[in-house]
Amino acid sequence: MTMTIDLEYAELLARVQPKAIETEAENEYYLAEAEKLMKVGEELSPAQTRLLKLLATLIEDFEQRHYQLKAATPLEILTELMTDRGLKQKDVVAVFGSQGIASEVLSGKREISKVQAKALGDFFKVSPVIFFDLGDR
Repeated sequence: MTMTIDLEYAELLARVQPKAIETEAENEYYLAEAEKLMKVGEELSPAQTRLLKLLATLIEDFEQRHYQLKAATPLEILTELMTDRGLKQKDVVAVFGSQGIASEVLSGKREISKVQAKALGDFFKVSPVIFFDLGDR
C-alpha cells in the first residue's frame, strides 16, 4: 500500500499540534483553533476539514470527561426554574392548588405528583417528565 502525504494537512498539524486535551487551557486553545476554521465556512479545504473534525473529537472527549452535568432531582429542577424566572413560592401556588401543598413540595416534605408535574410542565413550558422522580438520577 502506497501512502501519499498531504502536505497541507501536515503543515496544519505541525502548526496546531493536536493531542489529547488534559487541561482547561489546552481546551481553550483548541476551541479557538476550531473557531478559526469554522469562520472559513464552506471554503474549508479537505485538509482543514480533517483538522476541524480531529479538533472536534478531541474537544468533545475532554468536555465529556470534565463537564458532566450532575443529575438533578425534580425539586432541584423546579427550584432552578423558579430562580431563573425570578419566581417565589406565592407565584406557583395556583399550580399546586394550595399554599400548604406548594410549601410542602418546595421544602421537600412532599413529592411532586404526576398531576402536579403536568401542571408544572404547562406552567414552565417544559416537558412534565423532568418533574418525575425516575430514581436513577
